[in-house]
Amino acid sequence: MTQPPSFPPEYPEPTGGPAHPDAAQVPPGRPPVPGPRQPHIPPQEPPYPQPSQYPTAAPQPPQYPTAAAQPPQYPTAAAQPPPYPAGPQPPQYPGAGPAPHYPSAPQPQPPYPHAAAAPPSPYPHAAAAPPSPYPQTSAVPPPASPLHPHHIDTARGRVHVSSRQRHTDATAFGNLLLHLPNFLCSLIVVALVSLVLGDFGLLVILVWLASGALVFHRPTESALARHLLRLRYPTPQERATLEPVWREVTARAGVEGRAYELWVEDSDSLNAVAAAGHIVGVTSFALNRLPNGELAAVMAHELGHHVGGHAWSGLLGHWYALPGRIAWRLLRAVTGFLFHVSRAFSCLGVAFFGLCVGGIAFATISTLYGLPLLLLGMPYALAAVGRRSELRADRHAAALGFAPMLAAVLEKLHQQEQETEQARLAAAGQGGGEPPKEKAASRLLSSHPDYHTRLHHLQEYLQPAR
Repeated sequence: MTQPPSFPPEYPEPTGGPAHPDAAQVPPGRPPVPGPRQPHIPPQEPPYPQPSQYPTAAPQPPQYPTAAAQPPQYPTAAAQPPPYPAGPQPPQYPGAGPAPHYPSAPQPQPPYPHAAAAPPSPYPHAAAAPPSPYPQTSAVPPPASPLHPHHIDTARGRVHVSSRQRHTDATAFGNLLLHLPNFLCSLIVVALVSLVLGDFGLLVILVWLASGALVFHRPTESALARHLLRLRYPTPQERATLEPVWREVTARAGVEGRAYELWVEDSDSLNAVAAAGHIVGVTSFALNRLPNGELAAVMAHELGHHVGGHAWSGLLGHWYALPGRIAWRLLRAVTGFLFHVSRAFSCLGVAFFGLCVGGIAFATISTLYGLPLLLLGMPYALAAVGRRSELRADRHAAALGFAPMLAAVLEKLHQQEQETEQARLAAAGQGGGEPPKEKAASRLLSSHPDYHTRLHHLQEYLQPAR
């Protein structure tokens, strides 16, 4: 028996023509075997199952479903459009488009709801937004502007009139007591002068004692304001600015404002003055550069000096101490002249002059029971009382509701003092260095507290009410 070659199964050609004519009669799928069937025919079928390898290639289409399953992955990509509001963004411009999508789109961006609504309606909001933040971050409005933070309304009427228009507080009373040694020295000087006049001497002493009443005499006050303080009456434009502010201050204090006279000093510095019994003066700088609230704080401070009696007590003490001051200056001039004359006689002349002056001083001190020694400490004591009166005037202005304005004025005054000191050092050729510290003696002789002390005493009025 012969078996068929192995290559036909490896390369089956069911459609091709047979190599032998007799083989064409053999049906496809069976080999040409002569004689009876052999039991080994079925093993020939395993090579034919090789075409069954095609079914192995046929299962590959089920693998395409895996590739076909990729299209279901596209729905996942198709599901991406919901998170991407890029598609719905075009409808955001019309504003009336897909309304349901807008709530979802603005929610992830809470700060942009105004911007999201900006195209249709928020343009007015965007236009209104700049005005509100700009006053906070931009430059402060001019002093005369009602938008200034320290501007006050002066249109309301009088609130009340206090039955106690003036009083004498502790600082005014202490000021009078401290001027008592100066008054006694002046009385001695006037008495010595009256001895020269003979019978009219007593009249001179009485006239001098009664002259203190001129502090409250209006014509005398006007002459004092013009010639001594260099003040002038305000112009109509200046009066139109001063009087409403003064009415507001006196209305809050319950004081009759018409009892006082307003004056102006032509000066480029920030300052004010309360003198005699009825004078309230401000500088042109304070009048033109300060908002009306800060100007009211300055005038309320000066009103505190009048109400507390600081102005008239200080002027009265200064007036009665004037003869003694004049005598002291004459004595210093004569002593200096004699000292220069004694130097011409060498050391013996200087020694003789010293013995004479020392003997006179010892006799005076012993005769007046040491009273002249008190004059050496009077300037320091008077300066201390003056500083206390300034703090009381600050407290008076703060109690009327001007504490924030007064703090701003004190800050400007402090800056002005620093600029003046730097300009003085630059003129002296010491610019660029730190300003010298104030000496202890000069601080003790200062009639005004320093900026930090005054601001510290205003803290209780600057803190918000609980």
